[in-house]
Parts: sequence; C-alpha cells; structure tokens
Amino acid sequence: MLDSGILPFRTSSIPDFQVERSMKSLSSRKQAARTQRLSEVDRDDAVLRDHVARLFEAKHRPFTTGGCIPMDPSQLVLFFRSKSGITHSLDFPIDVQHETPPALDVLIGACRPHPSALDDYSDRESLFYPPNLPLTTSLELANHPILEAVRNALFPLLPTGHYLVAARDKLEVLVSGGRMDQQRSIDGRAATVIITLPVRFRGGAMVVHDPDGRQEKFYGRGGKQGDIEWTAFLADCNYEVQTVDKGCRVSISYGVYIKSFGSSGAQPEPLITPNDVFLDVLSPILNICRGRKIAFYLANEYAIVDPAETLAESLVPELKGGDSLLYHALKLFKLMPELHWSAGGYMWPVDRPAAISTGAPAPLSTPVMRGMFAAGEEDQHEDLRMRVRDSGAVPLGEADVMLLSDWNTGLPVGKQRVNFVLNGEIEKLVVYTLMVVYVA
Repeated sequence: MLDSGILPFRTSSIPDFQVERSMKSLSSRKQAARTQRLSEVDRDDAVLRDHVARLFEAKHRPFTTGGCIPMDPSQLVLFFRSKSGITHSLDFPIDVQHETPPALDVLIGACRPHPSALDDYSDRESLFYPPNLPLTTSLELANHPILEAVRNALFPLLPTGHYLVAARDKLEVLVSGGRMDQQRSIDGRAATVIITLPVRFRGGAMVVHDPDGRQEKFYGRGGKQGDIEWTAFLADCNYEVQTVDKGCRVSISYGVYIKSFGSSGAQPEPLITPNDVFLDVLSPILNICRGRKIAFYLANEYAIVDPAETLAESLVPELKGGDSLLYHALKLFKLMPELHWSAGGYMWPVDRPAAISTGAPAPLSTPVMRGMFAAGEEDQHEDLRMRVRDSGAVPLGEADVMLLSDWNTGLPVGKQRVNFVLNGEIEKLVVYTLMVVYVA
C-alpha cells in the first residue's frame, strides 16, 4: 500500500514549478549583464588607452634608432697597428667557428679590458682597442646617410644651420662568454653611433637604457653576411651588451656632435670666406660711414618664413649668394650685422615681426605728404602707415639708419609678403629685409 503523501510518479497533469519573473527582476538581470559587458568593454578600452599612450610616448620621445648600411661586407677592411709597431689589415666577413684570421688574434691581444670589468675575475672580459694606437677602416660614414637618419629620428627640431658630425670613438671586442657592463661616454657629444662589424656571433644583444628607466634591446643579426648593422642613441643613455654565447662580437662606436657652420650659433664657424676683391670694395664704404648705422637690402627672396610671425633674424642661417657673402664680410670686420623687416620707409625692431596692427590707428606725429595718391587711395595709405607704426615700426630717419642702394643699375631686391585686412579684403603688403650694421 502506498503512502498517500508520496506519489510513485508524476503525471502530465501536474506541471513543474514555474516562476514568472517580474519586469523589475528581468530588467535588473539585463542591467547586470549589460554592466558586465560594459565593464569588459571599459577594461579593453583601458588596455587600449595604455598601449596608445605608450606608443605616443615612444613616438614623441625616441631615444634610439638603427638600421643597416647597404654595403658588401667583403669591401670592408680594418687597418690597425699593434703594440710592436706592425700594421695589420683585417678582412671581412669573419666566422671564428670555421677559421680565425691571425690578424684578429693580434687585434684581441692588443685590446684592454673595460674599467668596469677590472673587478671581474673572469677571463672573458669586455675589451676595447687602445685609443693611442692607430686604427681606421675603409667604411666612411660620410659616404652613407647615417647622420641624416640620426638627425631625422633623434634631433627633428635641430635648427637650420646646425649639423651633426661624427668622430670615431673606440673599437670594442667581446669574445665567447664575455659581456659588457653599462657604459656611457661624457665628452660633450649629442649621441653615439655603434656599427657592428661582420664577425659571426650568437647572443650578445645590446641593451640601451634612457634616464627615465626605459630600455630597448637590439638583438641584431649576429654579424651574418649582408648589410652592416648600426645603432644610435642619445648621449644621456647607457648601453650594455649581454653575454656572447658563441663567436666574437666586434663593433666600432662614433661620437656624434652638434656643430654650427655658417652665420648661426653663439660662435659661428663659417665655411666660406669672402675674397680679397670683395673686401677691398667694401672697406672704403665702411671707412666713410664710421660712426653711422647703414643698411643694405637683401637681394634674394626667402619664402620659407612668414614676416608676420617670425623675426628677420631667423633668416640668418638661410642667407645665400651675395647676401651671405656680405654678412660674412661684415663679420670679418668685427661688426655685428642685424636683420630687420622694412616696408614703406619704416623698419621694425630686430626683436619684432612685421605684424600689421589691427587696432584703431594712432595719430601721426609727422605730416603726411599729399597729392601722391587719389583721395581714397591716399586715405588707405595713411591708414596703413598708421597701422605699421602701431605695430612697432619706426621711420628709417628716426632710427638714424642710412640706406645704401645702387642708384645706377637698380639691382633686384628680395621681397616678402604679409597678409593684412583692408576694407574687409585680404591684401598683401610687400616687405623687404634690411641688413643693418653700426660701423664703429
């Protein structure tokens, strides 16, 4: 007999429990699922933002760069003189696992250990070739655009008139099992370039550390045949070489320095020198004009600058032709020429651009000549003259400047243009560049 409280089976007429969820409960579940999905999206966005921030930091603040020199390694030869005074030549490429050239053994024997490795009792020290012994290679950096690549990557804001020059620093050698501690050269350089010579090795990755704690590792190709590798980094970075597992790692480093040639910089080093004929023509003018301030028009046009936004002095590194010749000639006479913007008999100070004032014109202190223009045109020129004065320009007479020009032939004069608004329309004011100098 069955217990009346327990059924032996469940009939189809008795359904399972069914629960009807309220709209509030359903919406809360959907909201929870949506919140979970949003949190996952937010998490992905945060990761993406972090990666993007790192990308832009690396993009805007690069401290290393590198590449390959398209050169056949068999065309590279290293010449050096050993301690005994004998000159040796080392041909490339080299694979010490198959054969070690005798000249390489002589080179390694002439090297000294780095100071940082003197406390290391291992016989696998990092070595460098003594700087007092002659060493040169058939590889000339001037024949390859390495410095131009370094400038574009590490010095994009280097002013015009400044250039990068390289001086060979040292040759470094790491044999199998050797490693190099962090090194840094402090000699006023702006960057360092390291060229890995085509000697086969394995391991020996170079790690560059910047002052902010970032680092970049260059594994390289291990001296395999093909293009020759180079790496460059800023002067405030340290570099090290990890353990060389096999073979021999040989590299040459160069110090990169910023120089200023021409008429720019605190101590200009001009590459050109005016000839005696030009100096003989200029010297009588300077003798006659002693104690006066004289000015010359620049003959060439320089469309790379906007006179309304930049100073005329910014043209100094760009001077060319006769303008550059005259500037350097005045420098040879120990004079200090300056460039000024000029228009309509007015001259802007050396520290002001030729920005036309848009404010209410101020009354003129000197009378305006009448009869030169029609009534409407005369008013426009008077208004323009007032606005030029309001922008800081002064008449050449008030500045006590004597303008020298060729009254006979009327040689062409370089022109610049400045946009300004006149009667609701955009006009262009022709602006000239004056080279002004006080003859002491």
